[in-house]
Amino acid sequence: MRAWQVERRKRTRHLIELGGLVVKAGVVELTNDDRAIIYGALLWIADKLQSHEGEHARSLWLTKGTRAFDVERHEEQNSQRT
Repeated sequence: MRAWQVERRKRTRHLIELGGLVVKAGVVELTNDDRAIIYGALLWIADKLQSHEGEHARSLWLTKGTRAFDVERHEEQNSQRT
């Protein structure tokens, strides 16, 4: 496989994973799949991260995301045991 094909597949996988996070967070359902709302929210996040509150927001969101991943992992492990 050529190098550009490998890079293209990596990029495609990365984009799919990011889209999966949008779905996993419930954003698609909450916005009724309105792309303008989703894009606007992402722009708001980017603005927040670039503001004087950026580090605080980053810390809060990291904690919340880490906890959500941990809960999900714990639930998956419990469902595999039963």
